[in-house]
Amino acid sequence: MRHRLLKEPLDRVALSVLGILCVVTALLLGGGDHSRPRVQGFTWQERVVGAQDKAFLLTFNRPMDTRTVEQHLRITPGLPGKVSWAGRRLAYTLLEPIPYGREYEVKLTSAQDKYGRGEGIEPFVGRFYTRDQGFVYVGTQGEEAGRLVLHNFTQGTHRVLTPANLLVVDAQPLPQGDRVVFSAQQESDPALGTQIYTVTTGLQYATPTGTPPARDAGQVATVLASEGFQNLKFDLAPAGDKVVVARASLHNSAQSGLWQVDLGGGRRALDLALSGDFRVTPDGQNLVMAQGEGLALLPLQPQAQPLDFLPKFGQLLDFDRPGTRALMVKFNSDFTRSLFLVGGGGEQELLRLRGSILSASFDPRRPWVYVIATEAGEATNYQELPYLAAIALPTKQILPLVQFEEPAPPQMALAPDGRDLLLEVNGHLWRFPLGANPIAQLPEDLGLWGRQPRWLP
Repeated sequence: MRHRLLKEPLDRVALSVLGILCVVTALLLGGGDHSRPRVQGFTWQERVVGAQDKAFLLTFNRPMDTRTVEQHLRITPGLPGKVSWAGRRLAYTLLEPIPYGREYEVKLTSAQDKYGRGEGIEPFVGRFYTRDQGFVYVGTQGEEAGRLVLHNFTQGTHRVLTPANLLVVDAQPLPQGDRVVFSAQQESDPALGTQIYTVTTGLQYATPTGTPPARDAGQVATVLASEGFQNLKFDLAPAGDKVVVARASLHNSAQSGLWQVDLGGGRRALDLALSGDFRVTPDGQNLVMAQGEGLALLPLQPQAQPLDFLPKFGQLLDFDRPGTRALMVKFNSDFTRSLFLVGGGGEQELLRLRGSILSASFDPRRPWVYVIATEAGEATNYQELPYLAAIALPTKQILPLVQFEEPAPPQMALAPDGRDLLLEVNGHLWRFPLGANPIAQLPEDLGLWGRQPRWLP
């Protein structure tokens, strides 16, 4: 009896709490969730993005009325794109590469949830930025001669990256823009041969795995010393994880050939003889190399057999970004040359001329190709003068842009956002804007002297 009396107060408390919980539950079920809808996550919040970033996600705390979200979503400055939904997530996919050197605001107000209950969405404002617009080049005058130089349009800065004792031969920026791979000779010891290095740019951008640590510009590290070889040429894999280097042995010609060097450490010979120019494919798994009178597709594996051989073509000029199409040159039997679009289910001749096709690049924003070529003059005054033109792929219409007045072959580099070309003409650097109508544009003299301009990715 005494034991039962002690339990009764506890029973009454438990029953009271249970009753209160039942009432609260009933109220919630009857009245629903009255909290305001809101944006829970924005994948580009305070991020620096580049041409490789193609879409951002907005995640909401509840199912939304998609029509009201799309109606009230604002991006400033405007970015052409398309919207798709997966549950509570909105994906905004860009229709063209994002312009560099800008700040953007994403704003959403007045949208409703799927059931139109309660207040509208909690106002959301997000911000993100795009990478600096800048490029590197090898200087040719004054204290810049033979040195790698970084010119940053966004920050308005100009800086020499490499020391005076290294004479730079070639350079290619890594895809994150934080470093540049370059080949150079020691000015004090030319017999040492060309070696491969990296140098920091002072820039850092977030990656899917995090943001790399900040490093001051101009820090040089050796990737591949000469070690009894002459390092003749290199090409950087698009992912930035390795380089393929053509190496000529100074002591045993049988050891000359192509090597793969991993930037994270390690190297190996590929058992591929030095036969011609080469390029790493966009997937980083294969190599296109000139062999005899054609182009061979070779896997980056020791002693591997060729995957394909293209006897019609003698030169590869460019891949498109997906890696499904390429621009190649055919040397015709009538002494003309043709520019071909190869891939995507066939081959298409874009241009045939009696002259030279010096370079060609895909436009990442529209179905155009930019070409620098030369045309032979009259027989009494044989002189090939180069010109820059755009070719509209659907129609093969040729749009002349710039006629150069001197026969020295120019170089061009297309910006990653597709909005500018860099031109090197007789060692003089120019910027050519590619607006909605490039035909109406004029090159801008940058007042810089150098060679081999390369945009930061």
